[in-house]
Amino acid sequence: MSIVLDLGGLGPADVVAGPSALSELMASLHVLAEPEHHPEAVGWAARAVAAGDELRDELSVFAPLWARFRCRLFFPLVRPGTAPLAANLDEELAAIAALPAEEFLDLVAPGVLGTNAQPVPPGDALRAGAWAAEDYVLRCLRRSYARGELARQLVAAPLELRDRLLAVLRAADTAFFAEDWRTLRSPLENHARDVRRRLAPLPLGEPASLRSPADVLTELLPTAARVGPGERVRLDKLQIDEVRVAPRPLVLVPSARVWPHLTVKHEHPSCVVVQYAARGTTPVEQLTVRDLHHRLMALTSPARMELCRHLLGEPITTSELAARLGSSEPQVSRALRTLRDAGLVRSTRDGKLVRHRLATEVIQRLGHDVLATVAR
Repeated sequence: MSIVLDLGGLGPADVVAGPSALSELMASLHVLAEPEHHPEAVGWAARAVAAGDELRDELSVFAPLWARFRCRLFFPLVRPGTAPLAANLDEELAAIAALPAEEFLDLVAPGVLGTNAQPVPPGDALRAGAWAAEDYVLRCLRRSYARGELARQLVAAPLELRDRLLAVLRAADTAFFAEDWRTLRSPLENHARDVRRRLAPLPLGEPASLRSPADVLTELLPTAARVGPGERVRLDKLQIDEVRVAPRPLVLVPSARVWPHLTVKHEHPSCVVVQYAARGTTPVEQLTVRDLHHRLMALTSPARMELCRHLLGEPITTSELAARLGSSEPQVSRALRTLRDAGLVRSTRDGKLVRHRLATEVIQRLGHDVLATVAR
């Protein structure tokens, strides 16, 4: 499985590289919400969760926004010809505070649902009492109670929810992120400067550089590779998609907390964003799925490995797995039985539904390479 980015038509000036305090805060909040994905950050997470009970409760309410899918609100909106990235978290939060209700809904509603497998109505259709809004809330509720409740509040009063979210983010910044960011910002800015240097045209009179944006991207990401003709780069990811980037800019956001994930956001018309682990921030070598299959004979079935990836983020029913995979429920049930018999999946009853989730600590005991590759 992979996302292919078609970078044809992009020049060095169309690639923006720089850290984002807001995106890094989101990655940090994901670590706190899903610590089993991030054993390398256990020490930092233990210090961060020392925040008060009230903040922890509020972070739990908004946790669907920084779960595996990642809400688009937390990534830069860079348009051609505009200033590239905000200088600090205050500026990024101020930009969110200035969003009108419909644009806020457009950016947040897909994150609450937490999947791109189902279409989300535009913000102007998500009005309280409208059929589209009620259907959207119901679909979120089917995924989880937390998502359903957050969707209900979003539809009922989007600007009130926006202000509440901003208050939570500012509280998290005061409690633990500001101190962390003071340490992380300089190395990430140095990394971004190096990326921009690689993309910069050489002085007149020197031989022209043969390095294109596609070359630089494959240099940055250990699991990326050039594919086929043209300027196409394959990124090892859960999704299957091909994204034409131009005429939008490509925004590269280095991170110290995002590992082992690699985040690609391409839904918004302003730009395509790739948030990736900056060099020196990954505790182990990053493997491709092909490498992982070679090393782990117990997980040689690509179908079961794909199933594991879906089971990592949150409990999922057999029918939803079948819909996501385009498979039949009996086929999914057989694969689940094999994984459950091996101790890799746990199934729990929730009323009439049975939900399945990957036993991440079991995978972790097989080695960091397995968990990191499944989680990417």
